[in-house]
Amino acid sequence: MTPKLMITPGEPAGIGPDITIMLAQHAWPAELVAVCDPKLLIARASQLKLRLSLIPFDLHDKPSAHSPGTLKIIPVSLQAPCQAGQLNVMNASYVLTCLETATDYCLQKKADALVTGPIHKGILNDAAIAFSGHTEFLANRCGVDQVIMLFVTPKAKVALATTHLALSNVPSAIQIESLTRLIRLLHSELQTQFKIANPTIVVCGLNPHAGENGYLGREEVDIIEPCLERLRHEQIQVIGPLAADTVFTPNRLKSADAVLAMYHDQALPVVKYMSFGHSVNVTLGLPLIRTSVDHGVALDVAGTRKADAASLSAALRLALELCNR
Repeated sequence: MTPKLMITPGEPAGIGPDITIMLAQHAWPAELVAVCDPKLLIARASQLKLRLSLIPFDLHDKPSAHSPGTLKIIPVSLQAPCQAGQLNVMNASYVLTCLETATDYCLQKKADALVTGPIHKGILNDAAIAFSGHTEFLANRCGVDQVIMLFVTPKAKVALATTHLALSNVPSAIQIESLTRLIRLLHSELQTQFKIANPTIVVCGLNPHAGENGYLGREEVDIIEPCLERLRHEQIQVIGPLAADTVFTPNRLKSADAVLAMYHDQALPVVKYMSFGHSVNVTLGLPLIRTSVDHGVALDVAGTRKADAASLSAALRLALELCNR
């Protein structure tokens, strides 16, 4: 059957609408359904001088492959007029409503995957909406306790042990039991989602030089090493903890099906240097498939046709792959 993919363009003032429209210019072997304000898409398409015909989404229609220049639509109205490049706190709740609607379609098995565009966390928090990121929101919406943020690049798969935390809070968030559960989930998802029969996971240390046997920090000795030893007894192939400054070298990556970094900025600078605009953010552990872009809202180029849709295209392709598996 033709997969049905929900797309949330994200922040309306950013490049999310632009890259969604650009994506719609090409044929896809899936039904693409945008969850957003139709007037926003039509206005932005006109601004970009790109053709776009919106078709009301009907759940009872048989899914059909995407036709260039069209887009199925589930309408959600903006709360205030939107101008490309200019954030408006009045539209913060709109972003959340789009995301909730698309997520619920997937949870109710009315769609096969969720592909998300970039959001602006600051404007959501300015609107008094407690929002730390897509990953945490989706875990809460889906009612799951454990999820993993995984970046899929052409060169490596990189997961995070912690996500959107202040750096000062990271050490206390890394505990033997929670880290063990997370690596078990990563191992299982690599098997089921990516069809890697016996994955090898390379684990970074938290401290410089992986703690230098306790001289630069005790987390490796007291937490990470005992966790990995327990997992080895479960026949899970884990290597580490290793110094993060050597984990991402080409020779080390050759032996890894995935790398587990301890915190956001231990991994993301390397991931974005390796493949910015071509990597995909995947949330593992959800009862649905969710992929996303690897970049932000890029207010400075919104509405100018200078945005690059490569990451959204990669996210869509990976969502299709995961659906087909």
